Amino acid sequence: MLYTIQNDELCVQVRDHGAELRSIKERADETEYLWNGDPSWWKYSSPVLFPIVGKLKDNKYRVNGQEYELPSHGLGRISDFRLLEEKRDRIAFSLLWTEESLKKYPWKFELIVAYELHGRQVKVIWTVRNHDDHEMIYSIGAHGAYRCPIVHGETFADCYLEFNQEEDAPNMPLNAQGQFLRTAGDKPLKGTKLPLNFEEFKDDVLAYHNLRSDKVTIRSTKSEKSLSVIAKDFPFWGFWTPSQGGAPFLCLEPWHGHATTRISTAISPSVRAASASQPVGNRASPIRLRSAEQIKKTNQKTGR
Repeated sequence: MLYTIQNDELCVQVRDHGAELRSIKERADETEYLWNGDPSWWKYSSPVLFPIVGKLKDNKYRVNGQEYELPSHGLGRISDFRLLEEKRDRIAFSLLWTEESLKKYPWKFELIVAYELHGRQVKVIWTVRNHDDHEMIYSIGAHGAYRCPIVHGETFADCYLEFNQEEDAPNMPLNAQGQFLRTAGDKPLKGTKLPLNFEEFKDDVLAYHNLRSDKVTIRSTKSEKSLSVIAKDFPFWGFWTPSQGGAPFLCLEPWHGHATTRISTAISPSVRAASASQPVGNRASPIRLRSAEQIKKTNQKTGR
């Protein structure tokens, strides 16, 4: 089911399947900022990645000697959420563990996804709760696909990404199975601007670790329309458009965690827990959550 929230500046649509944003439209001139999910390119528009980010090796992992299987990006984007709250400018959904989910992910979790409108900003709030009696491990990330270019008649190459801090970071290359390698790639991010062209994405996602920036903006050299994603304290960022080139969107993706050859075959809940408000800072950065604790993560989307 599709729901609408709005204020004087924006009209936003969200569906209960995946608790996924499906439209972010500016009311003044009807500018649409979000990709519409046309399956001829990509059927999603802004999926929530939970409890994994990326693709496990052979889609399998082990916990305490037991093998489990999860699809790419986990359960969140393929599940029906329950409506928790609906107001004119706020909506919230919940995904709760089931006996069926325990066969794929052996923790009793709850994922709450909320959207709030504040002027020209969409605030996205994730709340993860551990309803189990032992530590829970998970990753979480955003995969918002934004129109690029935003203005009709412009091209992808007219656009660039702007970072709010000077950057000097190597990219994280993927192997053929979709896991990140423990080596530096040949597409470093330097300075505050990344010009866009489809050739840069022919090998899949451009991903970076420990960027200084917490705000990334899609801008054009030919018009003033722009869109920003603000995500504080996320250790990884990914930028993706289909590798064949030509798609009219770009994904801006802050992550906690990612697919890796080292962690995909063995996830152990016996690792010492970190504070729920201080996610682990290791390479794959899964979040370890003790029972009765919860963590909220916010990423914000603004357009003008």
